[in-house]
Amino acid sequence: MPILAISTGGLVAITAVVTIVIIYLIILAARLTRRPRNRPAPNPDLVEQAREMKAMGQIQEAVFLVRGETGMSHRAATRFVNRL
Repeated sequence: MPILAISTGGLVAITAVVTIVIIYLIILAARLTRRPRNRPAPNPDLVEQAREMKAMGQIQEAVFLVRGETGMSHRAATRFVNRL
């Protein structure tokens, strides 16, 4: 038997470990992309201005204001304005 010979069971075990590591890394990468970045909190004046715009029925304008001032995505800014 050669020195570097691997049995069938050993090959299956190595393949399983490599597969598990790859799946773990994919899951980790997906979670890291969903984590919020360390962005500063929105300015209190911005919050008040967006709240007033929402009260006047100008929801889309409030979303665009929040996006422009904070750099949030459209989805995040919409959620932010809806929670005001």
